[in-house]
Amino acid sequence: MDTILKNLVVLGRHGEIRTDIGIANGRIAALQSGLEGHAETLDMQGRLAVPGFVESHIHLDKACIMDRCKSEDGTLDEAIREVSAAKKDFTVADIRARAVKVLEKCILQGTTRMRAHLEVDPVIGSKSIEAVLPLIQEYKWAIDLEICVFPQEGLLNRPGTDELMVAALKRGATVVGGCPYTDSNPRGQMERIFELAREFDVDIDFHLDFDTNPQGMTVGDVCELTDAYKYGGRVAIGHVSKLSTLPPGQFTATSRLLANAGVAVTVLPSTDLYLMGGERDHNIVRGVAPVHRLIEEGVNCALSTNNVLNPFTPFGDCSMIRMANLYANIGQIGTGSGLQQCLHMVTHKPALLMRLDDYGIAIGNPADIIILDCRSAISAVQELAIPLCGYKNGRRTFTRTPAQLHKNPSERI
Repeated sequence: MDTILKNLVVLGRHGEIRTDIGIANGRIAALQSGLEGHAETLDMQGRLAVPGFVESHIHLDKACIMDRCKSEDGTLDEAIREVSAAKKDFTVADIRARAVKVLEKCILQGTTRMRAHLEVDPVIGSKSIEAVLPLIQEYKWAIDLEICVFPQEGLLNRPGTDELMVAALKRGATVVGGCPYTDSNPRGQMERIFELAREFDVDIDFHLDFDTNPQGMTVGDVCELTDAYKYGGRVAIGHVSKLSTLPPGQFTATSRLLANAGVAVTVLPSTDLYLMGGERDHNIVRGVAPVHRLIEEGVNCALSTNNVLNPFTPFGDCSMIRMANLYANIGQIGTGSGLQQCLHMVTHKPALLMRLDDYGIAIGNPADIIILDCRSAISAVQELAIPLCGYKNGRRTFTRTPAQLHKNPSERI
């Protein structure tokens, strides 16, 4: 073995185990207590090991632009309008620099897998693709990055966008996305996205139903098309804040529709909470879909960051633990099992959404391991546990020294 990590609590798919981890040739070679050998041996003192956080929905191309935008109303319309104006001046070099900044923040926060959603349209062209595609290879030492190409401002209503989508899929995008609520023909856009997915044999990830009006939901359309194209298990929908407005009976019926179709749901707690209800002056809604309730009906659900420092979300440090903690607050989740579920929604559940067959701390899998400064999955979410170090394919990618108190020995406490 090359490395032995001793005295760990390991987060598995079905619970926690106390064990050591042996790493050889970039993979997990052993999971048992009392491991010994001629290898670098590190005592983790009972801390929690997780298999790397999974960002299943993040925008690298429009991050870190608050210095050139405003966010005064806190509404979706304002965010789309402001970013649309700003991206006219985006360059490949500019997008790359901001993407690298966010990517490195994510790595330092323990993310080892990522799906980045990149825009194409006649204004920005293929600049985002050109800027981010090379980062897949440049940062594979620390993170597995896949690209979802999508039309933020519409597809059928923006001539030339379809051609750019096709070109991006030919160049290396491995997921196709949609944003039906910005299109002149939402159903038509969805049908075209499914056609592209079948043509290129890629998964689908929609931005969907992003408002707090329970009328006009398009979840049913996505489920219908998923069944028609036999795409169960390969479709995800993000935001879906309309779900937060549904009465119990309709919510349960929609949950079962999603579960039966095999459509996963990603909630973006920070963005959804910030943008929803901004048009109101009292009794302001949260607007965050209660995905912990969807899970009870058999729907696979994930949490993710979405935007960082732009009008969609004018804050963010790329911490997935923060997303889990924020969602627990919004969902008023205080039980041990509920908090554990929140941690799974930034680890194993988005890995399932992205169909990552080699994910998890298990013998034979890549040694993608993050050590958190806590003793359990529950405390990780409760206390926003800090990632102390990370491994990608068995190689250490970052280290963070725990904070230390310097007490005055002359003073009694």
